[in-house]
Amino acid sequence: MGRPPHVTFNHLWSPQLNAAPADQIRLLDVQALDTRLSQLAHKRRTLPEHAEIESLTKDLTQLRDLLVAAQTEESDCAREQTKAEQDVDQVRQRAARDQQRLDSGAITSPKDLESLQKEIVSLSKRQADLEDVVLEVMERRESAQERVNELTERVASVQAKADDATGRRDKAQEELDGEAASVAKERALVADSVPADLMKLYEKIREQQGGVGAARLYQRRCEGCHIELNITELNEVRAAAADTVVRCENCRRILVRTPDSGL
Repeated sequence: MGRPPHVTFNHLWSPQLNAAPADQIRLLDVQALDTRLSQLAHKRRTLPEHAEIESLTKDLTQLRDLLVAAQTEESDCAREQTKAEQDVDQVRQRAARDQQRLDSGAITSPKDLESLQKEIVSLSKRQADLEDVVLEVMERRESAQERVNELTERVASVQAKADDATGRRDKAQEELDGEAASVAKERALVADSVPADLMKLYEKIREQQGGVGAARLYQRRCEGCHIELNITELNEVRAAAADTVVRCENCRRILVRTPDSGL
């Protein structure tokens, strides 16, 4: 027995769905606008400023950590210097008092005089040692201060670069968002002119097929999957009525016929 008519190409059709050829052509316009919206969204996500800001932010974090460490070191040195200077002052005052006692002539005992003189000599050595400590701490503090100044300048420089990159990113995003809003408005107008059942099918396929729900049949090739239809598939498409919504056998996208389809 022969097969019922059309059974050979039913798998290329969307069951019980027909749409005027002009409506199917408009679906390609919707697809083009959706593709443009996807491109704009991708461009927004991949602006070079994003990577630049991320890199600068990492640099800022490291520099700020180093700056805090340098500031902490400088602060510790300042306290240490203050303590060392106080120690020097205490020893100096004690040595001055001993010298006054020695010079006053009030101490007559040879033993006490000898003890006092030894103490003055000891205090002098102690003062010299403490003054060396003060100098050493001052050098470390000065080095820490220089490091703080250097890092402060570097933080300011990198922050300026980050602010500039952020400004450029925000401006680029604003421009892309403006274009996307314009495209979305146009897309809504075109989509409203396409039959609802055809749009519903298109949206479902687009979600399943990575953003492309409809593709042109151009020179016998599906522009959705870029695979050329074989002779059997071409014959089935040729046999389909003009208002039949045809699907690509390979990618299952809506296949829109145009004068350039090569049928």
